[in-house]
Amino acid sequence: MTPPNSAQLDEEAAASVLLRKELELHEDKVLAEASQSLAALYQSPAQSGSVIRRIKEAAKSVLPDSLFLSLLHHKCIGRYPNLVRPVTFNEKILQRSLRPDSRYIGLTDKLLVREYIAGKIGQEHLIPLVAAPAEFTRKVFDALPDAFVMKANHGSSFVEVVRRKSETSFEKLRLLADKWLSTAFYSVARERHYRKIKPRIFFEQLLLDDSGKIPADFKLHCFGGRPGGPIIYILVISDRFGSNTRGDVYDIDWNHLDIAIGYYKRSVTPAPRPPHLQAVLDTAVKLCEDFDYVRVDLYAPDNRVYFGELTFTPGAGVLPFTPDKTDYEWGKLLA
Repeated sequence: MTPPNSAQLDEEAAASVLLRKELELHEDKVLAEASQSLAALYQSPAQSGSVIRRIKEAAKSVLPDSLFLSLLHHKCIGRYPNLVRPVTFNEKILQRSLRPDSRYIGLTDKLLVREYIAGKIGQEHLIPLVAAPAEFTRKVFDALPDAFVMKANHGSSFVEVVRRKSETSFEKLRLLADKWLSTAFYSVARERHYRKIKPRIFFEQLLLDDSGKIPADFKLHCFGGRPGGPIIYILVISDRFGSNTRGDVYDIDWNHLDIAIGYYKRSVTPAPRPPHLQAVLDTAVKLCEDFDYVRVDLYAPDNRVYFGELTFTPGAGVLPFTPDKTDYEWGKLLA
């Protein structure tokens, strides 16, 4: 990671002072200025709710990154972060968002990273790519198989699962693709490495296990840079696209930990230890060996291990932990 220079530290120190003394006042001022500049765009009083939302979005767009992230952190975590001397996991992830390693760009791009993954663990661990067109046209749609997953390469949550093509349409998917492509993902949470990723739509094979279900997501938080190997926590997201989504955290021995990450509910009863757990862990260890921290996402249907993505700033540094002390404990693991 590029070390901070004095100008960067001065900027963040100034931001910290603002946060402690004048943060809310500053935010109100920006909102007022945005209101004046946008007022002429709106006509009908009936649209006041929409107007307020758009004013708030405009206000956020003019806030400096460090100030915006501090406000967002306060909203999601309940406290303002220390960006100069970060202590918690989330604070250190915020620092990464502001000063990302140059490697993050290509490794976060969900298309470009495939070459890196093939070189590290082999082509057989990549989800088969169906199409990565320069433009999503009806011809491309017609050539797609009956089942597939549509994704975008430049951000999180750009995923559309299609089990039967007859139940969707080109027009519906094209509208969704256009929405994704027009989203500047950097502006969502100011993760700066996303600014240089060129948005693309691509299509992958739909992974299903032998029972026809979409496999669980294994999100392995890997703290590396240790002689004895990385420290790994496994977040398992089950039934992600269903009505009973759960998020459970395990250690490498498959002990069900009393930790909740984000807004996922824990399962009352932990899942049985997967027979292929060691293969999942071995794959994660291989993929995290070049980094002091990375979240490695994998799928493992029926003893096969497939790569999902590498994430260097999970939750954009505003990821709630329950209990909150986990934020501090994980912060000690991250340099």
